[in-house]
Amino acid sequence: MQTNQLLLLFSGVLLLLGLIAFFLGRAKAARTRAAGTAMYAQPDQYAWFTVLATAGPAVAVGALGAFVMLLLGAEIPTLYLLAGSLVVAAVGLVVGVNQVRPDFHARQAIERVIRFILAGAALISIFTTFGILFSIVSEAVRFFQMHSFWGFITGTTWNPGASFLEAAGRAGDAASTAQFGSVPLFAGTFMITLIAMLVAIPVGLMSAIYMSEFAPANVRTLAKPVLEVLAGIPTVVYGFFAAITVAPVIVTVAGAVGLEASFNNALAPGIVMGIMIIPFISSLSDDVINAVPDSMRQGALALGMTKGETIKHVVVPAALPGIISASLLAVSRALGETMIVVMAAGMRPNLTANPLEDMTTVTVRIVAALTGDQEFESAETLSAFALGLVLFAVTLTLNLVSVIMIRRFREKYRTNNL
Repeated sequence: MQTNQLLLLFSGVLLLLGLIAFFLGRAKAARTRAAGTAMYAQPDQYAWFTVLATAGPAVAVGALGAFVMLLLGAEIPTLYLLAGSLVVAAVGLVVGVNQVRPDFHARQAIERVIRFILAGAALISIFTTFGILFSIVSEAVRFFQMHSFWGFITGTTWNPGASFLEAAGRAGDAASTAQFGSVPLFAGTFMITLIAMLVAIPVGLMSAIYMSEFAPANVRTLAKPVLEVLAGIPTVVYGFFAAITVAPVIVTVAGAVGLEASFNNALAPGIVMGIMIIPFISSLSDDVINAVPDSMRQGALALGMTKGETIKHVVVPAALPGIISASLLAVSRALGETMIVVMAAGMRPNLTANPLEDMTTVTVRIVAALTGDQEFESAETLSAFALGLVLFAVTLTLNLVSVIMIRRFREKYRTNNL
């Protein structure tokens, strides 16, 4: 039988065993209660405990076997693995039914299992993060064995075009031409992100303040969903908008004032990316501002403050930690954007402070390196992991800085209000 058929058969048999376990556990608990014996849980709770005792160990054995085959490379026949899981399920059924006793706390046992499942769900994200980091680091180390780490983070020229010569065995020729200086890529990334934030943060914050403090209920009900529609537009549409509409306008305006602008300039994707990010800042900031207690507003108004002074000196400072978090979430979103930059800013690494020139970002080069026709062992392909590692470190640093800033502000705010 094929693997899909075996999995389907396994699921059906396990479901059947679960149903049997449920009805046997509930029937035994009901008989015990009918005999006048006091029990610590309801019959349905004993029934669900029996189901967990049946299906839980079976699923755990199957997942453990899949884990061993996937990560350790062990060969375990699928038929034997699934058959063993069903045997474990049958044993669990017998054990679960035997546990249906008056002195057994089935409800507490179910809660312990639920806590274990919730803890496992929380650990998945942690292990996933470490798994991603491990995969990036392992390949980045291979790249840094080919090229200097210091040259990578301080070099001002990105020209990996000749790195394929290394894979062909002509390392001497490649060394004279292939350059992996990442400064132009990160400069372009920060430039476009800065432009996006200069657009998104003021507009998003002011729209959040208006909707939470000034807008009537009917306007807020209509305006907020319309604003959040921007978050659902595909990034490729934003890329078309930036390349076809915004970039020509920027070139025309720049020419009218005597400046020269490229059609693939950094200003266009930065502005459009900022428009795309506005809903992130606006929606989160709106929720945070609405969470500020009305008693603080009423107290400020009672002391003679105007509406504007109340917002400036009371509401915004109280909501500032959440606003900072929303802004940094938007920064992380901008750092990882690719499609808009590819379509509107180009793919040429260009170290410049002029936003009217073309430039590219780290994520664009990662995509280019991993989707090209070069070998995976080549330095150009492995450079994607090195770029990803540095970008991961930058994002982690931003998150740590934000946590420190939020913590210090909260302490200062609490001290000033004591």
